[in-house]
Amino acid sequence: MRGKRSYVVRDGVKRTVFQHEATGATLDYVTNSGICETTPGVNQYSGYISVGNNQNMWFWFFEARNNASTAPLAMWLNGGPGCSSMIGLFQENGPCQFYNGASAPSLNKYSWNEYANMLYIDQPIGTGFSYGTDPVTSTVTAAPCVWAFMQAFYAQYPQYQNKDFGIFTESYGGHYGPEFANYFQTQNAAIKSGTVTGQPINLIALGINNGWIDPTINYKSFIDYSYNNTYKQILTTAQYNSFTSTYTSSCLPALKKCTTTTSSNAACSSAANTCGTKIENAIINSGNFDPYDVRQPYADPYPPVTYSSYISSAAVVKAIGANSTYAECSDPAGNLFYGTGDTARSFLPTLSAVVQSGIQVLMWAGDADWICNWVGNFATAELVSYSQAAAFKAKAVANYTVNGVTAGTYKTAGNLSWLRVFAAGHEVPYYQPAVSLQAFKQTMQKGAIFAT
Repeated sequence: MRGKRSYVVRDGVKRTVFQHEATGATLDYVTNSGICETTPGVNQYSGYISVGNNQNMWFWFFEARNNASTAPLAMWLNGGPGCSSMIGLFQENGPCQFYNGASAPSLNKYSWNEYANMLYIDQPIGTGFSYGTDPVTSTVTAAPCVWAFMQAFYAQYPQYQNKDFGIFTESYGGHYGPEFANYFQTQNAAIKSGTVTGQPINLIALGINNGWIDPTINYKSFIDYSYNNTYKQILTTAQYNSFTSTYTSSCLPALKKCTTTTSSNAACSSAANTCGTKIENAIINSGNFDPYDVRQPYADPYPPVTYSSYISSAAVVKAIGANSTYAECSDPAGNLFYGTGDTARSFLPTLSAVVQSGIQVLMWAGDADWICNWVGNFATAELVSYSQAAAFKAKAVANYTVNGVTAGTYKTAGNLSWLRVFAAGHEVPYYQPAVSLQAFKQTMQKGAIFAT
């Protein structure tokens, strides 16, 4: 860990600045801000890692509440593209949440740092508290930036270099997760062969909840789920037939011109626009429902957005060491992805490669979510290509229980697990925190999920 470390005081807050010799990256962070995680003896770090020229990537790292020195390390990424992982931190699985309309957070007893050291990052640049020049135009071009982030992170925190590492993500993470995992593994192989210099990442798990993985499946699932789900019939039979016809005649042919991560930007952008307009937006506009939780009207107050004003307050911004204005979802960052048609590209082949590599993979979904619904996610899971694919497809689902209480249905074969979570919207850990913590722990323990 060669580099130069110094300490500076800005706005009355002490910051550590570390310049990493090997990568040229600069880390600039605050230790133990006292925000969010208030459990005695649990350390936290928040600040920036430069991953390129004028590319300042925000991170917030919480040590595990239990046995931090031996606990594994996990990264959480929200989707978008262009949405902040502070959403996950404050609304889903972080150390604190806003309960019962409170304006200040309280400790979350189901926080994932109950089990693991948790790292939340805002990527690409422009997302959340990250700032500077954004070079990322696609999922594929995002991966090297996150890898560079991890190299600098390991240099500053060498005690985590050899720990088991997991990537957990949701929504557009159906693109991010497979690609980042695959890129990390490719870099590991290059490091081993001597063609790349760096720290290998001990990747052991990938978790994707309510993921946007394969658009061909996802767009069709909008129609199927809208017609037949547990909570609310959104489409009439006539509408269902009409949308199915539109999918077959307009959306699917467009998507067939965008079958790979290297298909032309023009073809993929056209497919995204065609399917987005004629299927996705048309169904959303057909009724009053929340695309992230069909049980609720479009103007859904849950999960509460209190956290956004809280972390944007001057006192909190100062305490945590943020240098920019918080952007929950950045239009400029997201628009660069839309410009290359990234949303229309399938990452199912990449996901299959990750499963084939042997790491533990959890695909899971809250069953009240519409936008990345369980119907599409289940169909995607059954199309993952790996040695146990036939066994996985043939296997029936069973009840997934937490301490004897049924919380969903699941099935596993080899290193792939599938879980449908009952009564949960898009942000599964918000709606079903105990179920989520159990599934997270089981996956990070390098085994298939199981009922308890």
